[in-house]
Amino acid sequence: MNRIYAVGIGPGSENMMTAECRRALSESDVIVGYPVYLGLLPEEFAGKKQIGTPMRKEKERCRMAISEAAGGRTVAVVSSGDAGVYGMAGLLYEMAAGSDTDIVVVPGITAAVSGAAKLGSPLTNDFCVVSLSDALTPWEIIEKRLRAAAEGDFVLAIYNPQSKARKDYIKKAAEILYKAGVEKDRPAGYVKNIGREGEEVFTGRLCEVAEADIDMFTTVFVGNSGTKLLQGKLVTPRGYK
Repeated sequence: MNRIYAVGIGPGSENMMTAECRRALSESDVIVGYPVYLGLLPEEFAGKKQIGTPMRKEKERCRMAISEAAGGRTVAVVSSGDAGVYGMAGLLYEMAAGSDTDIVVVPGITAAVSGAAKLGSPLTNDFCVVSLSDALTPWEIIEKRLRAAAEGDFVLAIYNPQSKARKDYIKKAAEILYKAGVEKDRPAGYVKNIGREGEEVFTGRLCEVAEADIDMFTTVFVGNSGTKLLQGKLVTPRGYK
């Protein structure tokens, strides 16, 4: 049976790649991915055939991977973080349906987890993850999910907060949260370029995060009503007495 590994390579640094990720990449003849993520791979995989496609060419990426696997080669399709969290695993399953291709998902350390570790312990209690990218999800649905998270008093991990084409999206999100009852001084923070060169960590208040210079490589965290700033760290109590 043809085999494709859907591999999560973690946030970017070599020491945050799992042993299972390294094993899957070692077993693969071909590695397919977004060029930025291919560039994060350790030197030990440089000799393997690598195929890259630009952003928004994910379907072409999957087609190439399925074609390579049909030719008898073991293929790894890499995603940053975890392949099943805004990654390529789901699309691979969809596009390989009905074929004899075996999709094996290899989990990785996603941005919510790695970013939270940089900020302290913001995810100790119930949390949810929302992406602000409306490339594939209508903004109306994103807005609905933000309101629901605020009304449920969840800690929020926000992916894809804004980009050059989506300026001020984090400000729009903050306004939605304010209207849903979240205070402007709610403890919040962000991590830019987690585990990569140029990493930037900030903790403070939501109103400050909403005005920050952030991008697609930034993950934003908004605390719940119990989250605290303790010596510069975001901490959400579990509820121990």
